[in-house]
Amino acid sequence: MAFLLLTAGVIFAPAIGSLRRNDTEMKAQASASQGKATIESRTLSVRIDQPFARVYEFLVDPANWNKWAFGLGKSLRRSDGGWIADSDSGILKVGFTARNQYGVLDHTVIRPSGAQVYVPMRLITNGSGCELLFTLFREPGITDERYNADANFVQRDLNGLKELLEK
Repeated sequence: MAFLLLTAGVIFAPAIGSLRRNDTEMKAQASASQGKATIESRTLSVRIDQPFARVYEFLVDPANWNKWAFGLGKSLRRSDGGWIADSDSGILKVGFTARNQYGVLDHTVIRPSGAQVYVPMRLITNGSGCELLFTLFREPGITDERYNADANFVQRDLNGLKELLEK
């Protein structure tokens, strides 16, 4: 079963089993990394003492993200063209990976400038519970201080999700 990512009206449909981004998105990422083969990233995680199926059902519905994903603000909402959120720089468009059997919860944030930020997320089984993995890429020009602050902010969101779902 392939997954679809709807971003600004364009559907990216990777080959079955590959779960890779399309060529346009990969070229944009490569361009953003200023010629480097890879860019710095961190994978942050949180263990959640709830069954995979329950957590996945919660996360796969973007309407639930206002309850925990404050990195997108508390303004994530459906619009005629998909999902949008308010930011200091204007309206963000947000494309989410469609429901799938793999626990893939990737999303792409499109800034008012048109710049796209790809955010890989995976939910995996961990014993009788699960673990959410969030990869944070370092964007070009971001200082160590800002990158660390971004990572701390994401971890707070993940910890808040854990607290919310374990109540």
